[in-house]
Amino acid sequence: MDKVSYLIFDCEAIADGELIQRVRYPGEELSPAQAVRRYRDEVLAERGDGKDILPVTYMLPISVAIAKVDADYRLLDLAVLDAPQFRPHVIARHFWTGWAKYDRPTLVSFNGRGYDVPLLELAAFRYGFAIPHWFNVEAKAYDQSRNRYNTDAHLDLCDLLTNFGAMRFSGGLNLAANVLGKPGKTGVDGSQVQDLYEAGKTQEINDYCRCDVLDTYFVFLRTRVMLGKLKLDDEQKIVAETKLWLESKVDQIPAYQHYLNHWGEWLPPVD
Repeated sequence: MDKVSYLIFDCEAIADGELIQRVRYPGEELSPAQAVRRYRDEVLAERGDGKDILPVTYMLPISVAIAKVDADYRLLDLAVLDAPQFRPHVIARHFWTGWAKYDRPTLVSFNGRGYDVPLLELAAFRYGFAIPHWFNVEAKAYDQSRNRYNTDAHLDLCDLLTNFGAMRFSGGLNLAANVLGKPGKTGVDGSQVQDLYEAGKTQEINDYCRCDVLDTYFVFLRTRVMLGKLKLDDEQKIVAETKLWLESKVDQIPAYQHYLNHWGEWLPPVD
């Protein structure tokens, strides 16, 4: 069995209405759903950019998609956790126990340091999960898994591309994927997750999360080329192999057909 060297992941989250009601609106006769709606409206008015994204401290993981990748950067599998129930506490438990089970492979994300990882850390705090190998606070500073510059533990591709936040990566993962001819956002984005969840569309949320992980995977491959760890010709072979893999899984995972329908080709520049 091929060893899993990287876990490329993405999270989607929903608001914890009961927590919002207790913390932000104590003594007011609001249901959890009403508390979420009120807080979203307040955030929307405060931000002024048309977004009502709530702080991660009030959120619960409703989708975590993970791609298992070997040391040669080939995709071994891609799964969503706790399907089809998608229970936040089970999702969080499976994430951390899976990371340990596979001997703590490198976590790979796009801007995961600012959102996805804190979401899962706070879930461990909330549900009482022990993750000592992640919170290895007695190790030397650089060897601690949560150290920002320990890219063996967690490689945040946004950090890599922005020199650890020295510039803003305007366009985010959607832009990075489109540069490489990959779909990026195709009708759903993170701002719609709460409404999709309230409409009972958890499968649609998880399908979207799968596609984000695929985009992240292809961005990861190109960064390996940049770092001199993978030749461009080999990267293109892996991309072609992955496309065939997706085509072979369409009957099992219909979301892959949507991804393939928006697939584009990347061509090298010609002198």
